[in-house]
Amino acid sequence: MSKMLGNLMKQAQKMQEQVAQLQKELANRTIEATAGGGMVKVVANGNQQVVSVKIDPTVVDPAEIEMLEDLVVAAVNEALRKAQEMTAEEVSKLTGGLKIPGLFGA
Repeated sequence: MSKMLGNLMKQAQKMQEQVAQLQKELANRTIEATAGGGMVKVVANGNQQVVSVKIDPTVVDPAEIEMLEDLVVAAVNEALRKAQEMTAEEVSKLTGGLKIPGLFGA
């Protein structure tokens, strides 16, 4: 019984190390999303942080500020959704599809 428990603990420690490595890798990976036909571009990383926002100057019209704001929100939300999707895909590879509570929002 204690040998099984020891093996289980070793496996858990190995997975914990793999998760830490994955977190580092995902922090360096980025995903891009656009809105308004590419007029607003947002880049987010695997930690679901917005890294950059680029706005085409032709879309900056003082009379259309609300539209620009909507495009920025849409692009940010899409970038974060894609970042979550990328993270979930990588975690699934690591865990073999097993959902582990608390692991990257699983």
